[in-house]
Amino acid sequence: MAFDKRLLDVVACPVCKGKLVYDSDNSALVCRFDRLRFPVKEGIPVLIEEKATQMSLEDVDATR
Repeated sequence: MAFDKRLLDVVACPVCKGKLVYDSDNSALVCRFDRLRFPVKEGIPVLIEEKATQMSLEDVDATR
């Protein structure tokens, strides 16, 4: 199941409430401010802080 990018208009980072960016290479939503990557499982974003992975600055820059 593919991720519906229209969801990006209504979902926000659960930590800072900021905008999320879809990372299709890793099937994840990225909060560039907090440097967190939230997984997308079967087309559904898992927006739980404990399930997110920390990103390096280089990884965040690559999501542009």
